[in-house]
Amino acid sequence: MSKLKALLLTEGYHGMISQVEGLAKALNADFQHKIVRLNWLWNYIPPKLSPVSSLILKDKQYIAENEKFDLIISCGRKSVIPSIFFKRKDKKIFTIHIQDPKVSFSNFDLIVAPEHDKLKGENIIASKGAIHYITKSEIEKAKPYLIDKIQNKKIVSLILGGPNKYYSFSNEELTKIFREVKSNFISHGYKAIIIPSMRTPKRIIDLAINEFLIDGFVVNSVDKQAYLSSLAIADCIVVTCDSTSMISEAATSVKPIFVAHMQPKRNNYRFKKFYQLFRELGVTKNLGEKVENWTYNSFNEAERIAAIINSRLKS
Repeated sequence: MSKLKALLLTEGYHGMISQVEGLAKALNADFQHKIVRLNWLWNYIPPKLSPVSSLILKDKQYIAENEKFDLIISCGRKSVIPSIFFKRKDKKIFTIHIQDPKVSFSNFDLIVAPEHDKLKGENIIASKGAIHYITKSEIEKAKPYLIDKIQNKKIVSLILGGPNKYYSFSNEELTKIFREVKSNFISHGYKAIIIPSMRTPKRIIDLAINEFLIDGFVVNSVDKQAYLSSLAIADCIVVTCDSTSMISEAATSVKPIFVAHMQPKRNNYRFKKFYQLFRELGVTKNLGEKVENWTYNSFNEAERIAAIINSRLKS
């Protein structure tokens, strides 16, 4: 049987890319990834009020006339309408949307949404946290990448996100997190590796360099191999609270994970449900709680969900 051919549609953010590529890889599909850009007016209008038309698209040629895809895997608000549009052009395309599309679920063959969103429907598959493209074997393969950068028996990795509509990442909040890492880990013999993400602004990286000049090593640019290596060599992992994707990815390491919380700018009830779920699964504790080793069952949601999707495709 030939490989499935998939078109991936996202807004280009790390968390979205990780989810669509993670699912495509788990399905063993050949894929192309396209970043969705809408004409300026439609950037501000929700999908349920947008026309299913190519008129809203800034880039018209997502699919060339002679291109055929078996699957479309979309993630994010801006990808909803393009996915529906291409499905209407070719009914044979099997469409999968990741996250709540905020339109009728019947527009998609399948919807994959976090368990804590509590979506209900025959075409809904619930995931424990965010699916992603990180695998245990990738983490182990990248292990040597940072070993020479930091020589210490005990290592803590701090994974940094960045400002979004829920968290401001003020210098005061970051300084508090850095000081908590020092108090809970550095003062007990750990050295720190600081890993930025695509959303981490330069001011935060500079602040981290200043704080951990002696006590650790700061990766000063987005570097996937450094990210994977930091998960492999760490004894404990601290992740800022703004990204369910990064926390879910860190859980692939099966290392103790501490969530660094910040004051939200708006109601973060969906985040709270996620934090509660991962705490109940024994994956996370809060930064500031007692530093100790614990274990939890490894789980790969992308592979589990891919198996369900394959069974649906066969039927």
